[in-house]
Amino acid sequence: MKIIDQLRAARRVSVPLIAIATPDPATTMDIIAKDIGAPVLTWDVVRGIRPANEAGRAAVETAFRDEAKSITEPAAMLDRAGRLPKESLLFVLQANRYLEGPAAETVVQAIWNLRDAFKADTRTLVMLGAVFRLPPELAQDVLVLDEALPDGEQLRTVVAAQFDAAQLEPPKAVVLERAVDALRGLAAFSAEQVTAMSLRKSGLDLDALWERKRRMIEQAPGLSVNRSGETYDDLRGIENAKAFGRRILGGKAAPKAVVFIDEIEKAMAGAAGDTSGVSQDFLASLLTYMQDHAATGIIAVGPRGSGKSAWAKATGNTGRIPTIAFDLGGMKGSLVGQSEANIRGALKVVSAVADDNALWIATCNSIGSLPPELLRRFTYGLWFFDLPTADERQGIWQLYVGKYELAEQKLPEDESWTGAEIRVCCDLAWRLGSTLVEASNFVVPVARSAAQQVEQLRLLANGRFISASSPGVYRYEPTAGGGRAVNPEGN
Repeated sequence: MKIIDQLRAARRVSVPLIAIATPDPATTMDIIAKDIGAPVLTWDVVRGIRPANEAGRAAVETAFRDEAKSITEPAAMLDRAGRLPKESLLFVLQANRYLEGPAAETVVQAIWNLRDAFKADTRTLVMLGAVFRLPPELAQDVLVLDEALPDGEQLRTVVAAQFDAAQLEPPKAVVLERAVDALRGLAAFSAEQVTAMSLRKSGLDLDALWERKRRMIEQAPGLSVNRSGETYDDLRGIENAKAFGRRILGGKAAPKAVVFIDEIEKAMAGAAGDTSGVSQDFLASLLTYMQDHAATGIIAVGPRGSGKSAWAKATGNTGRIPTIAFDLGGMKGSLVGQSEANIRGALKVVSAVADDNALWIATCNSIGSLPPELLRRFTYGLWFFDLPTADERQGIWQLYVGKYELAEQKLPEDESWTGAEIRVCCDLAWRLGSTLVEASNFVVPVARSAAQQVEQLRLLANGRFISASSPGVYRYEPTAGGGRAVNPEGN
């Protein structure tokens, strides 16, 4: 239901106190003010009280008189608001800022004082902010609404309006849809600005639009957009994971974005003992979101350097969809309320960018600390990325020797090396002007430095996780060289 329809429904039953979490307060106010046939006023700490429509002008005179511009203290303004005529609607901007801090007690009381009087004659106090954490004194009295970011229909209107303003021919249907895909996740005002900046005499520069959209997404704490160009064609080994990814990307209800959480076990490590409640809130928010949005996902488990992250990032590029890195640590702020606001804002952006159809991929070096309820949310299961086999390592050497333009030469002893270690060896040989064998002296494989952890992961995955390399369930059979035996039939 659109925000205006929710507000109408609330007004019909005379709800007096409403908080709207919105990414674009100006657009929200504009939509509501045009639709409400009653006095509408706005207040902010800098400009004081102002009318938002013609009926609001008389209301300003009635309730505030000469104080309209000078009344910049929220509690005093709310006290005067009791004089507003019936059916009035008063917007308070950045209202969430006044519900915390040393002055919150006075503001909370002033809001509560309006409840019964406003309810009696259909007056409405509408508090606008990015996110709301209501104090206990108001939690049962304020209706909280959440305005979603613009949908496809709204974004089409934005793009068409910008073409018209630039006096360009209306965009073709295919260009319009590509523009909408590029704009998903932005507020209406932001979408308008980045579209205008990406218009050329020849039409719309979609590459420029995507880059500006990436920058806007990265304004949200903890979110970034992967810019690497690697696709599945640039990866060697992990054939089963690549085959599965291609089928998902090309199948029914193909995802419109990949959400990538790297080393999720570290992000959730404090959920059991964080006294601030931030980690618990992150976990609860993620669980609720994935449940409510029927999210699909994979947890990729394996030793460091086994290709988990590379595969996750390449999935988005292969499907020509954005890969959004979801950094839970980067969402933590200095205040509990700030952290909660950040994760809710990030999830709102994810919903809009992916049109509620994202593939979640989390990597993990150890699942012991992950709660069962979180594992269940990743409905496509646990996939095990083992150290590459000899044949897989051969393909990885060919890939990186070619990328670093190294001459054909003897390869070093690479038993149990990861793909990441092969890349590092080639990089060192290129930088040092050395042979690969010489460069290998500076590489300590994870199979040696963390042998016990690798063995434990293999034993845990045996018969339980899906194999990233071959069809079916992962099977581990220790070999004399410390490697693994793979059943190519997946049985």
